[in-house]
Amino acid sequence: MNIVIAAGGTGGHLYPAVALAHEFQRRDPRAAILFIGTARGIESKVLAHEGFELRLIAAKPVMGRGVVRGAMALLSLPAGIRQSLGILRERRADLVIGVGGYTSPAVLAAAFLMGIPRVILEPNAHPGMANTVVGPLAQRVFLAFESAAGAFASSKVRVVGTPIRRAFYEEGEGRETKSERPAREQAAGVQSIPISRTPGAFRLLIFGGSQGANAINSVVIDALPDLMDLRERLAVTHQTGDADYARVQAAYRAMGFSAEVAPFLYDMPRVLRAADLVVSRAGAVTIAEVTACGKPAILIPLPQAIYDHQARNAQAMASAGAAVVLPQAELSGPKLARTIEELVRDPERLSRMSAGSRAMGRTDAAAAIVQECYALIGGDHEIDRSVGAGGT
Repeated sequence: MNIVIAAGGTGGHLYPAVALAHEFQRRDPRAAILFIGTARGIESKVLAHEGFELRLIAAKPVMGRGVVRGAMALLSLPAGIRQSLGILRERRADLVIGVGGYTSPAVLAAAFLMGIPRVILEPNAHPGMANTVVGPLAQRVFLAFESAAGAFASSKVRVVGTPIRRAFYEEGEGRETKSERPAREQAAGVQSIPISRTPGAFRLLIFGGSQGANAINSVVIDALPDLMDLRERLAVTHQTGDADYARVQAAYRAMGFSAEVAPFLYDMPRVLRAADLVVSRAGAVTIAEVTACGKPAILIPLPQAIYDHQARNAQAMASAGAAVVLPQAELSGPKLARTIEELVRDPERLSRMSAGSRAMGRTDAAAAIVQECYALIGGDHEIDRSVGAGGT
């Protein structure tokens, strides 16, 4: 089967798609997967590491770009559709999957015109504009949250959770051996990050999403002087993003902390499984991955998130007793340090938080989506191959 996935821009759009791609190949190793993205997002470096092919089209973001840039993005849509039509014909696509973001509308529209079966995935509690726009063109709409169902035709909706890679909950599943990983990472231009094995170390994982978060990086730097009492006990892994890498690395070094600092963590499953506490944003994919691993968290929702969905995600985890939520507007270095220290020194509370996190975790979303996709193709495939078939 030939599967084309439109996904990219940020990790929130890309990683659920990567999870689906791996699940399709787990079910059928002959499945051919192609991603369509743009040169703007993280897909080029991530997909090279994951071993998937990527083709680029002309597409630009609309939301949050202002009237002029938004209009220019809309004007680029016809070119993106033309490019997508060519790619889908060339690949003889059997299924097209959109995961939101600014590549999805062009690719889904092209699939609709060609009568190729098409589905979309919405990982957030409030659907994004791209998925809302292409919803009428899709035959199935897979949701992570029931609250997003109202934006789509009820007959198409399946609430399944957020797809995550099996490596988050099945150690060794689909991963390279220790001897294979360095060669694979070198080929993809990846720098491997070792996991601290210091006896008795408390492993703190800090990340601000796939592109880093300047606000989190800055508040962590401000927190270091107030964490000096824990310096010998903490083993920190910190994903900074490219812009802040040197600044954050220098701060840890100056304060004498044991820290493994990287612009990007390609093997997040391995790093997250090893963590004792997570400090992060509260994107839907982050929540899904953290809870699949049963990790307690300090969540700092992105205040500029569209529809404030990160605050909603964070509150859901806090309500389960799995997280402490620190709004960015109220955050300071001393406050973050105090929260970290309270948790590090209270293992019983951490244990309760871990149990709450694990109870929230859902690991069957990718398998459920793949199963439904095969059912869709099996039932409707001949009809949908005709040009202009809409399907329901």
